[in-house]
Amino acid sequence: MQWSELVAQVREHGRYTSDEQTKQVVRLILSALGGHLSDEVREQVAAQLPATAAESLRYQLPATKPLTGPEFVESVQGRLQGATPATARWDVGSVLSVLADVCGDALTGQVLDDLPPGYALLFGRAELASAA
Repeated sequence: MQWSELVAQVREHGRYTSDEQTKQVVRLILSALGGHLSDEVREQVAAQLPATAAESLRYQLPATKPLTGPEFVESVQGRLQGATPATARWDVGSVLSVLADVCGDALTGQVLDDLPPGYALLFGRAELASAA
């Protein structure tokens, strides 16, 4: 996959008005996600992405605190100029849903296993609760 193809998919999914806006959102969200994945899973995901996107994902310091899905969206909101909770969730969901499609079900499952609860819906997947 080429960078332009990834940007086009996210732009269509998120209904963004420009490639520049889409590129900014993709880079920021992949950068934020990269710090929350283990080295092994991050490398597997990066291998599925074009070089520009892979760099955004790869070159991050490990997160100091694991974030739940809602906390992740809140952290992204703080990095997106003018974002509201709703637009930040839209942006995160737009990028991560396309990422899930690019990675396929098996790798997306590994990503979700690597993250705290609350991310599945952001990747466009159902989050099943375990029976207690």
